[in-house]
Amino acid sequence: MTPPGRVLRRTPRLLLGLSLFGIGLGMIVLADYGLPGWDVFHQGLAEQTPLTIGTAVILVGALLLLAMLALREPIGIGTIANVIVVGVVLDAMLWLFDEPTSVTVRVTLTLTGPIVVAIGSGFYIGVHMGPGPRDGIMTALGRRGITIWKARFGIEAVALVGGMLLGGTVGWGTVWFLIVIGPTVHFFLKHLSLPVEADEVAAA
Repeated sequence: MTPPGRVLRRTPRLLLGLSLFGIGLGMIVLADYGLPGWDVFHQGLAEQTPLTIGTAVILVGALLLLAMLALREPIGIGTIANVIVVGVVLDAMLWLFDEPTSVTVRVTLTLTGPIVVAIGSGFYIGVHMGPGPRDGIMTALGRRGITIWKARFGIEAVALVGGMLLGGTVGWGTVWFLIVIGPTVHFFLKHLSLPVEADEVAAA
């Protein structure tokens, strides 16, 4: 069990990372040049049901917790916070901001959104309080010898196909996200992760 003092010290970094993750996704949705693989799926699910896209993020995340349990990937405070915070921040972004009319702004949001998501991933996964459900599948595969960027690429591709079947938005931004997210998450996870404590090594 993580000591309470350590949890308090790391929680701001966790929330910052999750908020950046949600903001990055919101940037991509607002740009409307194609969503990331998972969000093609979330949007498609929202279009086929009464759910908002943020609520779909939360629901799918909750279901993926079962997959994490099956893969014996550690579940922590960060895992539960991810299920809630990312979806709430994403819905807030879409409520606060209208879709931009400027092509330059839309292209900029599309190009930089995945970088913001990757920075957020580096912050929140790097506090070692439990990866989110989607990232938990990625880190579980990483533990089994698959490099992080390959694992992330494969997961995004599977979600993308499912989202296309549900009618989610696909465009050049989708391809850009699919190409760039694996290497950038790998990079920021390496450079933004906090040192692993001795008891965390023992629990791994």
